[in-house]
Amino acid sequence: MKHLRIIIEREYLNKIRNKSFIIMTFVSPLIVVAFALIIGFLTDVNSKSNAKDILILDESGLFSNTFSDTETIHYEYLKDKTLQEARAEVLETSKYGLLYIPKEETAQKAFYSEESPSLSLVNELTGALEKTLFQYNLTQKGIDKAEIDSARTKITLQMENFTGEKTSEFDNVMKIAIGGVAGYLIFMFIIIYGNMIMRSVIEEKTNRIVEIIISSVKPFQLMLGKIIGTSLAGITQFAIWLVIGGVLFALAPSLFQVDTPTATQAMAATESHSEISNIIAALYHFPFLETSGVFLLFFVGGYLLYSSLYAMVGAMVDNETDTQQFLMPILIPLMLAFYVGMFSVIEEPHGTISVVFSYIPLTSPVVMLMRIPFGVAWWEVLISLLLLYITFFLVIKIASKIYRIGILMYGKKPTYKEVWKWLKMN
Repeated sequence: MKHLRIIIEREYLNKIRNKSFIIMTFVSPLIVVAFALIIGFLTDVNSKSNAKDILILDESGLFSNTFSDTETIHYEYLKDKTLQEARAEVLETSKYGLLYIPKEETAQKAFYSEESPSLSLVNELTGALEKTLFQYNLTQKGIDKAEIDSARTKITLQMENFTGEKTSEFDNVMKIAIGGVAGYLIFMFIIIYGNMIMRSVIEEKTNRIVEIIISSVKPFQLMLGKIIGTSLAGITQFAIWLVIGGVLFALAPSLFQVDTPTATQAMAATESHSEISNIIAALYHFPFLETSGVFLLFFVGGYLLYSSLYAMVGAMVDNETDTQQFLMPILIPLMLAFYVGMFSVIEEPHGTISVVFSYIPLTSPVVMLMRIPFGVAWWEVLISLLLLYITFFLVIKIASKIYRIGILMYGKKPTYKEVWKWLKMN
């Protein structure tokens, strides 16, 4: 146990003292925030610089008040012109396009432009035309639109379980968001820090340092120490990212003069006060404490399981180029878990696919984390955790056998057949 503690300390300190680790820890949040601000700035500039001038030839006279200027589109109505003359004017004046509305109500409307219009522009034009025609048709039939609008009723379903606990649509949105973020975090954490462990093993093996180390400690202790030490370094880095990122995003509006909506504006943008109350209630009633505890258990278990596999791969090869054939079987279930979580869990969190994959140890860390916000029975979580940790102990035993033999083998790229022989050795 003493040797294991020393190895963990060594791996942890080596990682956090590394210059590249320090630079990435403190620079990465700056880069992310900078990119977010740059993208926002460029999007704003692009929308303003790409302002479109659209000419409208309305032969019917029904749409004289339909279109009004926006920040990105300027409309200009043409009068006493033929379609050919209007098209020629667009080309001569380098306008973006021409909206042609024939005299007949049922005739085909057309939009002429040098380039294909965006889907949003087409939807905006057709939506405005449909709205005006709808009002016109109601008037022709002697129907008052105001009466129709007053007769419209918005239905909001009250969702409640059989124990009397009330929920809302905001609960589901929040559950999807929390589950998606949790699944994505463990997915990226495994890939980033799993590769870090693998590279560390390869580096020590290539430099022959490992020959000196295993003369004092058991290969199993060395591998487990690497996994735990690197994971602690990763958690440290992640915690620093959260703190720095939160501070930067909080200060970004004032530092870069970015306009943010005020509380009054936010209230105005919300349809009703009841919706705001529902959001607050959803946040208040969400079991963050219980979810965080379970999240940590799956997070640690999933990371330890995959880190063992990454360390095993690192022991089998001499360079990163040779790792591809062994990494693919590891990455496939991890990617499958992510896509199952993003599609199956979000659509049906308690469906057969979601439930089955939340029990499979190689996929449960991601899938179960995405299911938990939707409410999972404690016995399901317990079974999934037991299977996960039992699999981890089995895998680490297998990985340690391969690690013990592979770590001292040089200059040869092993095959799956040879790896199987290593497993049968005592």
